[in-house]
Amino acid sequence: MRRGVLLTAAAVLLAGPTVLAFFSGGYFDGPRLVATIVAWILVLVVAVASGRPLPDSTPGRVAVAGIVLIAVWTALSFGWAPLSEPATAALVRLLLYTGALLAAAGLLREPLALRAVEPALAAGAAVVIGYGLSGRLLPGVIHLHQSVTALGRLEQPITYWNAEGALAAIGFVLAARIAGTPSRPPALRLAAAALCAPLGMGIYLSYSRGAIAAAVVGLVLLVATAPARPQLRAALIALAAGCLAAVAGQAFAEVASLEGPVADREAEGAIVLALLLAIAAGAAAAQWWACRAERRAPGAERSLAIAPRLRVAAAAAVLLALAGLVVAGLTEQGSRGDVSRKTGIARLGSTDSRRYDYWRVGLDAFANEPVTGLGAGGFRAEWLRERPVREPALEVHSLPLEMLTELGLPGFLGLALFAGGVAAAGRRALRRHPVLAPGACAGAAVFGLHAAIDWDWQLPAVTLPAIVLAGALIAMGEASPGQRADSAA
Repeated sequence: MRRGVLLTAAAVLLAGPTVLAFFSGGYFDGPRLVATIVAWILVLVVAVASGRPLPDSTPGRVAVAGIVLIAVWTALSFGWAPLSEPATAALVRLLLYTGALLAAAGLLREPLALRAVEPALAAGAAVVIGYGLSGRLLPGVIHLHQSVTALGRLEQPITYWNAEGALAAIGFVLAARIAGTPSRPPALRLAAAALCAPLGMGIYLSYSRGAIAAAVVGLVLLVATAPARPQLRAALIALAAGCLAAVAGQAFAEVASLEGPVADREAEGAIVLALLLAIAAGAAAAQWWACRAERRAPGAERSLAIAPRLRVAAAAAVLLALAGLVVAGLTEQGSRGDVSRKTGIARLGSTDSRRYDYWRVGLDAFANEPVTGLGAGGFRAEWLRERPVREPALEVHSLPLEMLTELGLPGFLGLALFAGGVAAAGRRALRRHPVLAPGACAGAAVFGLHAAIDWDWQLPAVTLPAIVLAGALIAMGEASPGQRADSAA
């Protein structure tokens, strides 16, 4: 009975991000509040059914302490925040993430629930991205709203293209990990390889440079943390499927940019859908061949000889990607008028954006108020005072910089504790759960890279998968070696 209750609660937790995606990513008050209540009900379930609502390990407690510090400082900032409504939204969001982290760390101690994390989150991302692609591939049957500001980029159902790309990247990396895990059922591995095609197309059609970079780095991290031939093959198959799907989407202008007569869009959508299905089938076939090769070669799961070098390469890739994304953001300067309205692939080569202006205003605000910050949600008021153009903005477009700008050094300290605790938990998890931990590490890293240059934190549908993965790493870091879920096929 107790185990059944915990597994049911875990299923609710894992389904939550996908459900929220269909409510504008959970950005608005109503869905976010409901999600927060559900998260804390799950925490109560953990407390009653297991008697262990808090993490047992030091890394887990540090991570929880970090996010609690952010939440408490957010509440205190009501005293100096310029606007009460965004400050309240920020607090509710922090309560949601705190509850979700505690629930994940507690519920994912169950081996069956822990093994379901990767498939559930990857499938959820595929559902969300598949829904967004359906309006392009079946325009005569499915009609999706497209905002003017999206300029043809994939945005539904989350309604923000860069966040759509980030979620697709997380799902893509998790699917690649499932495909590269020999202990998973073969049918599941083939299905995961096939999912890399629509997820890869979703990453590309969001035209988010950050999402593309994060996905590539995520694959590098996978191979570095699971340095065996099955994972290397699966990563290459995933990369090939994603690239081919991206080419198929870009080759037809009506699909890539949602422009042109309806009849042409229907015809091209049908062609791209057929190509996408063929690419997915090809990826599954390639993964089937890879599975056969594993069975024919004893010891295929042994680490690659270059494993130590891969870890160094992965660390370098993360640092270079982060530095590259920050530098790219600093070079994005729009004109005094509206930023360019380039569509399609032209968006990937454009540096015409307001990100530099957002960051400059945010850093200036931090320099003026380094301890208290502006207060939760205060950037939007500061932007109105200091903006170089009349274009509106609500977020500073960087999670670390948001903490410095709005919550000062205490908020940044809380974020550092949270990230550091999760990183330490990930290191422990890789030792204790070498099969399940790589996917969670890579997926969380994808989110961290993208959130460093965008406002994913404000969209629970994108942030919650990373929170769940963080909770999974905490849970894996606490399990004793004799209770490993890795062997529970």
